Amino acid sequence: MQRAIRIIGIDPGLRRTGWGVIEAIGNSLRFVASGTVRSDEKAALAARLCQLHDGLVDVMRRHEPEEAAVENTFVNRDASATLKLGQARGVAMLVPALGGLAVAEYAPNAVKKAVIGVGKGEKGQIVMMVKVLMPKATFDTDDAADALAIAICHAHHRQSVQGRLAAAVAG
Repeated sequence: MQRAIRIIGIDPGLRRTGWGVIEAIGNSLRFVASGTVRSDEKAALAARLCQLHDGLVDVMRRHEPEEAAVENTFVNRDASATLKLGQARGVAMLVPALGGLAVAEYAPNAVKKAVIGVGKGEKGQIVMMVKVLMPKATFDTDDAADALAIAICHAHHRQSVQGRLAAAVAG
């Protein structure tokens, strides 16, 4: 009998970082929880990063995931916004890593392909397909729905990710 693997998906953002926790048992997925960690837009950057850190630490403590996945940052025209997003992404990767978890990274188009079947799509399509794949899923923001999509993507790719990690350790 296969045991459930608890996976956290994280959609990093400086204002809102979405998170979603699922359990994968073979090809079966079960919704556990999701939410959004928010930072105070009026606070200094360092304080905002601390707020994201503390919020994610609390999520990790409450839900005890065994594997983590984070969406890759896309580069946009605003270099300052891209840099701030990268800093939030660093926090999103650091928290599970400090908890002893390997952190998989997925490009936005890989997440969309895993959830909606194609690499390009609208936010509404992701929200709809997350609800189709996990009817009991609830989420307070599109960021939390995206985080669940990241967790779903990881659940679909985790065997190949584990193989690459094992090969890297052995090599």
